[in-house]
Amino acid sequence: MNEESKPQVETGVHKSKRDFMKKTAGLSAAAALMSLVPPGVRSAAWAAGSDKPEKPEVKIGFIPLTDCASVAIAAEKGFDKKYGLKITPSKEASWAGVRDKLVNGELDASHVLYGLIYGLQLGVGGPQKDMAVLMSINHNGQAITLNNQIKAKGVTDGAGLARLVKAEPKEWTFAQTFPTGTHAMWLYYWMAAYGIDPFKEVKVITVPPPQMVANMRVDKMDGFCVGEPWNARAIHDKIGFTAVTSQDIWPDHPEKVLGTTAEFVQRYPNTARAMTAALLEASKYIDTMANRSEVARIIAGKAYVNTEFDVIEDRMLGQYDNGIGKKWQDKNYMKFYNDGVVNFPYLSDGMWFLTQHKRWGLLKEHPDYLAVARKVNQIKLYKEAAAAAKVPVPKSDMRSAKLIDGVTWDGKNPKAYADGFKVKA
Repeated sequence: MNEESKPQVETGVHKSKRDFMKKTAGLSAAAALMSLVPPGVRSAAWAAGSDKPEKPEVKIGFIPLTDCASVAIAAEKGFDKKYGLKITPSKEASWAGVRDKLVNGELDASHVLYGLIYGLQLGVGGPQKDMAVLMSINHNGQAITLNNQIKAKGVTDGAGLARLVKAEPKEWTFAQTFPTGTHAMWLYYWMAAYGIDPFKEVKVITVPPPQMVANMRVDKMDGFCVGEPWNARAIHDKIGFTAVTSQDIWPDHPEKVLGTTAEFVQRYPNTARAMTAALLEASKYIDTMANRSEVARIIAGKAYVNTEFDVIEDRMLGQYDNGIGKKWQDKNYMKFYNDGVVNFPYLSDGMWFLTQHKRWGLLKEHPDYLAVARKVNQIKLYKEAAAAAKVPVPKSDMRSAKLIDGVTWDGKNPKAYADGFKVKA
């Protein structure tokens, strides 16, 4: 983790180094930082009574994926009650269904693809609707799976796939989960990094996450990009292998968010803040590695992901097997908290999806990247929820990273970044 991305709490309280060490002995780094904030400041953001949720019962959607865990755990472990809420998790069939139910108010909020929310904000991938990102739910933990027929041709990675696509022109078919979503962007970025044009040299279709494995089994696709556990399930069912993880494309990348409409935040600000705080508590619980097997068992159940516990557990623990002989402990496993780094709604994260929407022609003109991100990402509300849940926040609303092609994204010049790729629409 670079210095800029480490969580820090801004405070005007100054103490000597000796006093600080004495006061914070035995505390975690995050707790130590939070201890510097005066109690009055910490409690001001969550005044008993005055900030009572306007809507005490909320329905939060989710798709059967490992990264729905924070919604499940917030409800199963009672973190919602701590903030005066009752969260009812609502299992949805597809991201298109989540989109429609968010827009029409059937869902109060949802575990949702980052890029889907930004697409709706600009009227791409659905009707224009002012949307809100309350927090980031997880980093990492997705992958691109290729089928065994491709493996039989000697392909095990992106470079091999590029050679095959160019050597055997045919209708190669790959699936993602939603046109403006994260999986579409990881798939396109990975292919383009190896010189494959995902719109001209292959066919890309949209398939809901839980249907990926079944469709590959009947030869409907050559590969797919999806969240776990469906990549691990393809290996378990002996129909495919992991060609690349999403964290190999972008270490600690943004993934799912807690999303809702701007209208909901305006009407129910206390409820939105309480939902965020409850999921932050759940995120802490999940990122305690001793709890991960229990969490995997909970979300493996029929009410949530509905698959074998073993298929979920290994990758939740960072124990990876690509299905073709490589096993490793991944330091960039799926993270839900990481001392608050995961959850902060960085403006640069949202802006990145807009740059890719422009790169691939989903947006015809450059938007005002920063203005859109400031409108969608509810940073003020997030900081209030973080104070309530005692979660540290970073100093900057932006962060930087180097992706698989060696190009650095820092949010400073999004127009030049979007226009700078060799492979684009």
